[in-house]
Amino acid sequence: MAIRPYISNQLLYVIIDGWEILNFELLMPIFVKIEAGIVDKATFDRYVPAHKEYVRELIAKGHKARTGYWAEFGGGMLMFEASSLEEAKAIVARDPLVKNNCVEYELHQWCIVVE
Repeated sequence: MAIRPYISNQLLYVIIDGWEILNFELLMPIFVKIEAGIVDKATFDRYVPAHKEYVRELIAKGHKARTGYWAEFGGGMLMFEASSLEEAKAIVARDPLVKNNCVEYELHQWCIVVE
């Protein structure tokens, strides 16, 4: 029996005797930046368009980013995939809301238990 695993485009394939038996999407770890605004609304709103554009860039680069705010109270969240905590920290550091000192935040890796 010939078993041949290989990776292509973030998928792991397992080929046994020439037949594709399994393929799994290789997911990067998921990180969340939970934030609270620390500046007045006018200052914060000045950087929101740049923040949205930055998130679109993350999506285009394959980080599966999502951003939004809490309906019940202030603050928001950025969820994205990164290959490591170090990369996640770098991604957050480049966020215009962080670069312009508009938010305080916590960064956490989110571990999915059930899908």
